[in-house]
Amino acid sequence: MEPHGSPLEESETGVSRQDSSSPSRLAEKHDTKTAAIIRACNRQDLESLRSLATSEGGLVSDDLRRRAWPLLLGPTEDPRDDWRELPKHRDEDQVELDVNRSFIFYPNDQSAKDLAKRKKELSELITEVLRRQPFLCYFQGYHDICQVFLLVLEPLRRAPVVARLSTLRIRDFMLPTLTPALAQLRLIPSILYAVSPKLYHHLSQTQPFFALSGTLTMYAHDIQEYGDIARLFDVFLAREAAFSVYMFAQIVLQRSDELFETPADEPEMLHSILSKLPQPLDLEALIKNTVGLIENHPPESLKPWSLISKYSVLKTTRRPGLIVEQTLEFGEQDFRQQVKELERAERQEKLLQQLWKYRRPARTIGFAVAVAVLSFWIRRSQVTTGIFEALWHQLSQYKKA
Repeated sequence: MEPHGSPLEESETGVSRQDSSSPSRLAEKHDTKTAAIIRACNRQDLESLRSLATSEGGLVSDDLRRRAWPLLLGPTEDPRDDWRELPKHRDEDQVELDVNRSFIFYPNDQSAKDLAKRKKELSELITEVLRRQPFLCYFQGYHDICQVFLLVLEPLRRAPVVARLSTLRIRDFMLPTLTPALAQLRLIPSILYAVSPKLYHHLSQTQPFFALSGTLTMYAHDIQEYGDIARLFDVFLAREAAFSVYMFAQIVLQRSDELFETPADEPEMLHSILSKLPQPLDLEALIKNTVGLIENHPPESLKPWSLISKYSVLKTTRRPGLIVEQTLEFGEQDFRQQVKELERAERQEKLLQQLWKYRRPARTIGFAVAVAVLSFWIRRSQVTTGIFEALWHQLSQYKKA
């Protein structure tokens, strides 16, 4: 009996709730999961490993993460050449500036000498990855991600594993522009609309850029506790790339009461609220709810999904197991295809600006002729339908003027 005389409730396994939370039961649960993770690693049972990484408690400890994270990201090759002899990457100066600002929150038991050693290791890790994959573009916040891998993995495993992460999992963020990263954020309003049209309309004047820091850095820039960010990385590496976007949408949904207290016509205030993660953050509940969110409202059901490049990591990792089948060469090919798309979009934007700038000569030669020339150019240049519609709208408005 409990102190108030009510009987202890039993779980489906017949263990009372009080017993299940006792130190002995927690230790037994920990040992059982540890054994399951080791077994999955030994057998390279990735499906079980992904399930264990997502379930409550994640991969339990850094000792187990050292074995599991490389498996979740796929096979690596040990390079034989010395990265120090490779050409310098164009972003190395920025890397040094950011590394000097690293290890702010963790580890917090380091001496000044130990911290300097950590920073040197972090600089070398990032530099090696960039020199071996010179096509990648460094972004501020990348060092936040890398420092977590540095703290978890053994020295020889760090660069090969981070190279796969960079090329195959967060490639969209390492392109020459942030356009693909911002395209990911466009999914958030659609997710909100699918779950809560009321909240969607309340935030309709607020752009989803508030989620950039979290999604860009796998939340490593915003989470201050090492155990929490390591736990989040467990699930991020086990799930598809879209999971981190859905997680931010879930955070927004869970803050709906707070957000409704701020008027919809104050987007700056709403942005300020949303750009900071709530404290405390119940990670286990958040992960569980995000799993349900992505299952109930998959990316394919969202309107902006069709606008996401087929070369985006959101689509190339749509099924979690796909990443282990991909090579660094595959990632580089997709990177270059994405760059071509960005360059084509930039040319189209310049065309739109030029046509609008010189719209009066279009009247001189005749509206119909201008549209005919434009249509011919579009067919040759593979301009997207959206650009054509924008041009048609502007030219039509001019014709009416």
